[in-house]
Amino acid sequence: MDKKLNWGILSTGTIAKKFAATLSQLPDCGNLLAVASRSQETANQFAEDYKAPHAYGNYRDLAQDPDIDMIYIATPHSFHYENTRLCLENNKNVLCEKSFTVNAAQADDLIRLAREKNLFLMEAFWTKFLPAYQQLATTLAEGRIGDITHFRAQYGFAPTGARYVRKFDPKLAGGALLDIGVYAIGVAAMLLGYTPKKMHSRAVFGEYGTDKFDSIMLEYENGVTAHLITTIGSVIDPQAVIYGTKGHIILPNFSALQEYSIAGDDGTKSTLEFPFEVNGFEYQIREAERCLLAKKPESAVMTHQNTLAVMHLMDKARSDWGLTFPCEV
Repeated sequence: MDKKLNWGILSTGTIAKKFAATLSQLPDCGNLLAVASRSQETANQFAEDYKAPHAYGNYRDLAQDPDIDMIYIATPHSFHYENTRLCLENNKNVLCEKSFTVNAAQADDLIRLAREKNLFLMEAFWTKFLPAYQQLATTLAEGRIGDITHFRAQYGFAPTGARYVRKFDPKLAGGALLDIGVYAIGVAAMLLGYTPKKMHSRAVFGEYGTDKFDSIMLEYENGVTAHLITTIGSVIDPQAVIYGTKGHIILPNFSALQEYSIAGDDGTKSTLEFPFEVNGFEYQIREAERCLLAKKPESAVMTHQNTLAVMHLMDKARSDWGLTFPCEV
């Protein structure tokens, strides 16, 4: 790359730190120029830790920094819409964490604005860019397990203390669906398609009025089905399985896939490994930079339509459950 892009990071939480750490280990990518927090002290500490030249005690100053090329948004779901809109209104390209927004209407508005301004905008669904999934597409196309018949995914974790409360806080659009359900739905969509014929779902609500256990069934026109289970509050090893007419493929830790195993009905078994260079975030960073340097406002890998389709599915699930968030009222 001839030109080094200047990144800004909006927010200073755990995932922002992971992003900054990743960027610092990619000599082929851009620089972290600035960080913004609602607290100047917090921004200063983050800038010191990750060697960012500028630290802002509010988000607007970051959005208005003329030297920033791209802003990574790492705030809770409920703030993605307003934070992304602020950046787009100030002519900044944006990579926004998933879930992209709280609902499809918000996502559609941001996509329309980005297109009007010819700005790059992408959901940071980092899973889709992993080398393991790129190779998995080839494995499936080669017919190693025949035709896909069913997909199953499960994932659950159990936070404690303040983190537990934060994960379920309705004011932050908390609950299992937007936090980790997006992984299960997103991977199912990658493998089976973004427009299932039917969706059936159930949720168990926790003490804060948000979903703590979700069960989602998808049916496709070709008869393929998917069953997705995600929960916050119980530890369930993250694993997915693709079943086919001639065998199955096991995807351990499917949201951060680094290997998968192919088991044929004829007794053959093999495992393919694709270790991360850093931690997995590097691939979405490179995709965002490739698009921006090529003056492409949208990724061909993680398209705007992909984001909207997943948001619509999550909207449908929440509508069936009767779950709305304060930021939607």
